[in-house]
Amino acid sequence: MDKFVIEGGFPLKGKLKVNGAKNAALPLMAGCLLTEGISRLENVPSLIDILTMSQVLEGLGVKVRRKNRTLEIDTTHLSYYEAPYKPVKLLRASTLILGPLLARLGHARVCLPGGCNIGRRPVDLHIKGLRQLGARIEVNNGYIEAHTKGNLQGSSIYLNVPSVGATENLMLAASLARGITLIRNASSSPEVVDVANFLKRAGVKIEGEGTNLIKIEGVRQLNSVHHRIIPDRIEAGTLIIAAIITKGEISLEEICSNHLTSLFVKLRQMGAEIEAADRRVKVKGGNLLKPIRVETLPYPGFSTDLQPQITALACLARGTSVIRETIFENRFTHVPGLRKMGAEIKVGTSQVRTKGVSCLKGTVVRAPDIRGGAALTLAGLAAEGRTEIEGIHHLDRGYEGLEEKLSKLGANITRVED
Repeated sequence: MDKFVIEGGFPLKGKLKVNGAKNAALPLMAGCLLTEGISRLENVPSLIDILTMSQVLEGLGVKVRRKNRTLEIDTTHLSYYEAPYKPVKLLRASTLILGPLLARLGHARVCLPGGCNIGRRPVDLHIKGLRQLGARIEVNNGYIEAHTKGNLQGSSIYLNVPSVGATENLMLAASLARGITLIRNASSSPEVVDVANFLKRAGVKIEGEGTNLIKIEGVRQLNSVHHRIIPDRIEAGTLIIAAIITKGEISLEEICSNHLTSLFVKLRQMGAEIEAADRRVKVKGGNLLKPIRVETLPYPGFSTDLQPQITALACLARGTSVIRETIFENRFTHVPGLRKMGAEIKVGTSQVRTKGVSCLKGTVVRAPDIRGGAALTLAGLAAEGRTEIEGIHHLDRGYEGLEEKLSKLGANITRVED
């Protein structure tokens, strides 16, 4: 296992380009199962999760080849309805193959997936929605087994919560369903919009993406697609907070600024200077951070995937900040590491209260998951002395070459074998 070794106290300065969004790439890879022939996805980050999803697809008879930042996905020989056990158990997003397999082959068998242990993330919304499209589904012995008699049928579906994954899975399944499907209380996230744009290029008729009501008119066959994935708003947000926590000044290019509006509002309230254009953001951290109140909400609210990072930032604000988590009940796994570094944090029901300290101290901590590991890395950049982050395989699932990017901006961070 590798670890990060960080010497803190170096302000970040410079310019970077943001990678493509992992959380868009994974559902789009699953979406390629619906298409005939070879589809190409551009701007795909090189991540462990992308490799794992590639292994899932290859286990179904699909050929996946990477050329630089482009994935070629050939579904000509898609023939297996049962997903390979080992990669599925490593990746939560592997659930997204359920809808495409049902729609394309009429049969799917997928084990219950794995991923970060940040709380209950049940697949019941996926299953309920697919049943409303006409699928017969049973969950036994850790497997989801689904069948259809003929084609899936369009239906009106209401999601109890605007789940990103359930919205994407049902959009994919509905693309080959007969008739019209309405998804009410759908997620309006940028990643869902990107999936909709991909499906439109494949020939599906879709309206309402980006709102809470999405209309899909199914077609008999999807064409192969050449599609460029949107920039990763979570990577961008993490780098922006890294600049602020180190009192630095950076510019990010090839981003979608409008995807980060809720983050910008909170960071400006804390005293950061942010200049946002359409595809570029310039951010400057100040010497005095103000306390903040944050509540995670479905998009366009504050993203749960940026909560650990802004919690780390709030540890250095002058005053008491309150961070409330409404999406995942176990998303404060980074708190023990921050406390070990000297943060004053009290954990309550679904929220933390942090009283800002003058400085954090470098020590040895372990990344608990992708975003929690990012939060501890940011804390290490700002801390006095040396910080070691163990368990960075979690970070490799969600950030491509994070230490390389931070080093280009002037951070003293290295990856070493643990």
